Amino acid sequence: MKIRFMSSNPHKIAEVERILAPVGVDIIAVPQKIQELQTEDVNALVKDKLIKAFGSIGRPLFVEHTGLYLSGLNGLPAGLTQIFWDQLKADRFASLVAGLGDAKVTAKTVLGYCDGYRMHLFEGAIEGTVPPVPAGPADFQWDCVFTPNGFSQTFAEMGAAKDDISMRRIALDKFADHLKNTKGTK
Repeated sequence: MKIRFMSSNPHKIAEVERILAPVGVDIIAVPQKIQELQTEDVNALVKDKLIKAFGSIGRPLFVEHTGLYLSGLNGLPAGLTQIFWDQLKADRFASLVAGLGDAKVTAKTVLGYCDGYRMHLFEGAIEGTVPPVPAGPADFQWDCVFTPNGFSQTFAEMGAAKDDISMRRIALDKFADHLKNTKGTK
């Protein structure tokens, strides 16, 4: 099965391809940037992004948003993670969290799929901590400042091994199950 994925992030596209290929889903990358609604309500953000993406190409596709929910900031930045990251980058982000005295964080992906008729949302989340100092390559945004619970390495240090446990994996598994269970029902 082939399906379109709209994202301007080549790291995200590669990760999604690695996760979905073994279950028979081939990604057709649509490398377009979508102007995101600025809100902490991630479901509203993903629905808005999906409407814009579908309006742009008029074909079934999916989009996603992944954000961090810091315990020490009562769940922020949530849907505003990209703004936080663009302003702070790795070192300042880690310093900010260290200054909060609470390094607990949830990483959450919300994936939105439009089949041409309806929108469907799929969520995946994983708990972790922000290390005092970023570790690993900093080229895939905040992967260098997220250490999942039960592990000693950040996502960035794990490389592709993160695919087995990530929040994106959890959301994509739910999406793949949906595709499998609705195949041929339209």
